[in-house]
Amino acid sequence: MHQPAEKTLFIEVFERVAHALPHQAEFRDVEIVTAIARPGRHETQLVVTVDREGGVDMATCERIAAKINVALDAFSDPYTLEVSSAGVNRPLVSPNDYDRFSGKSVRVITTLPIGNAKTHRGILAGLRGSDVVLRTGKNGETELPIPLTAIKTANIEYDIRADLSRANREKHA
Repeated sequence: MHQPAEKTLFIEVFERVAHALPHQAEFRDVEIVTAIARPGRHETQLVVTVDREGGVDMATCERIAAKINVALDAFSDPYTLEVSSAGVNRPLVSPNDYDRFSGKSVRVITTLPIGNAKTHRGILAGLRGSDVVLRTGKNGETELPIPLTAIKTANIEYDIRADLSRANREKHA
């Protein structure tokens, strides 16, 4: 589908502004996880997912939305803007994420079956070459290499039961 030049410029400005935010003093500790523009028939949907050590609050999302809105004021294109936290089930989108979140429980969905399945759960063991490695099995004794190119989506899987058990152990220690 061919987009008019103004719509293309609008999307380019949105992406440039979103990805430049962490370089501004006010947002130095904010990571832009994703910045996606979905052109629609009547308006463009702009979605920004952010993360920060310790979590992202509503005020940070509002300040980010305000910065982006100011940058897009010059355009007449109708759009909706959603800025949200990556949350506890944070998506893993860059190769660096697989090393950074090593040791976390994850769910990986692949584009083709690996070991007769497209959905894989395990403990992230990092990136080895061009493969993401999951420790699977009851005690994490099996390693499952998954080619980066075969990954459709990957997310951290937050387990509240493990968190509650850890808190309970610490309370009684």
